[in-house]
Amino acid sequence: MPASEICFLPATELVARLRARELSAVEVMEAHLAQIERVNPRVNAIVTLVPERALDGARAADAALARGGVVGPLHGLPIAHKDLVPTNGIRTTFGSPIYADHVPEQDALIVERLRGAGAITIGKTNTPEFGAGSQTFNPVFGATPNPYDPGKTCGGSSGGAAVALACGLQPLADGSDLGGSLRNPAGYCNVVGFRPSPGRVPSWPTQAAWFPLSVQGPMARTVADVALMLSAISGPDPRSPIAIAEPGDRFAQPLGRDFRGTRLAWSRDLGGLPVDPRVTAVLEGQRGVFADLGCVVEEAEPDLAGAREVFQAWRAWSFELGHGDELAEHRSQMKDTVVWNIEEGQRLTGPQLARAERRRTELYHTARRFLERYEFLLLPVSQVPPFDLDVPYPTEVAGVPMPTYIDWMRTCSDVTVLGLPAISVPAGFTPEGLPVGLQIVGRHQDDLGVLQLAHAFEGATRVGERRPTIAA
Repeated sequence: MPASEICFLPATELVARLRARELSAVEVMEAHLAQIERVNPRVNAIVTLVPERALDGARAADAALARGGVVGPLHGLPIAHKDLVPTNGIRTTFGSPIYADHVPEQDALIVERLRGAGAITIGKTNTPEFGAGSQTFNPVFGATPNPYDPGKTCGGSSGGAAVALACGLQPLADGSDLGGSLRNPAGYCNVVGFRPSPGRVPSWPTQAAWFPLSVQGPMARTVADVALMLSAISGPDPRSPIAIAEPGDRFAQPLGRDFRGTRLAWSRDLGGLPVDPRVTAVLEGQRGVFADLGCVVEEAEPDLAGAREVFQAWRAWSFELGHGDELAEHRSQMKDTVVWNIEEGQRLTGPQLARAERRRTELYHTARRFLERYEFLLLPVSQVPPFDLDVPYPTEVAGVPMPTYIDWMRTCSDVTVLGLPAISVPAGFTPEGLPVGLQIVGRHQDDLGVLQLAHAFEGATRVGERRPTIAA
């Protein structure tokens, strides 16, 4: 099989072929390393590469299978980890010059689980400085362009991961999401990004073990591959006090489901947010797919007034907690938006956080009651298509000024506040050929239901099968 074909096989098929010994882990690894060598210089998606370590891991994987040993669900699959995730013995910079030479001495829990499931680490993927903003650039490694138009952004903050997937540099990727960092880059790169329920994928290490707004999760080129990875990284762990007790193997089951009669809420703008008409046009063109699946589709959305203030408050709190000490010592080495977000956290008062938490609780119950009538909420992932690579963030959307560097992502960040599972699935392309993602939001902890509906939509549209010419 040609290396280029290997690199675009679904992860589910790669695992099956590896187990059947139709492909060896070394063959799979060599194919991906060749694809990285050929394509990565043009997209800057993988910023740290450990090829010899990866090949050693592939040889060990083949030897384990030859011995007849038990292998994991991700046996032999190459994976590069987001450069916010600590990896033992592999440089982890957080996109910051402060940590340009930082080499952790421990793995994050998600890395432990991926390796325990048989995945083989090949390196790290690019991210904005400290993951701040949905545009992937930093002073350590530079920018990561969109594979469908190198003059545009790939989104962020899991931008390197999304581009690596789109270009066949890896079959699976990990990412994290506070305000849309799994969903936005997936939508911008025509891949799938899943924000699981808080606690579904336990996080460690973290300074805020009880904090439910920031999550880690899977990205892939297909929904089934996302579910496969989720089966390996979810499940309880005592290091995470909010970890959901349910084991991950439930996500390994087939995703087929009959959606006839399922009631869906269709929202163009989540209650009046500005949305670029090109995004609206693409998504409106796919609305009929759900009717063809037998769903009952109605225009509706919950009233999320106040969600912006809740998100901004808790985001600022988390930035001060995570980076306040660094600001005191390294202010000159931090980008202006990071400095602003930390200082916003320093200005927070107890009453402000109390009001934010009270409103967050009210919003959860508003969404809960809304989703008693509708099983899913469908809306745009991003309010604008991919924008110019040299623009740090959109300052206006559809003619409406954006107050801060994160306000243009409210279709994601308002959903974050609700604590519900949400996925970005490829939905189409603008006339300029830029990808657009559809966001599907489910009921409390109904991660499986979200995956099932996304899988049905994916199978009906097949938009995600389109590949960027840069990777051909």
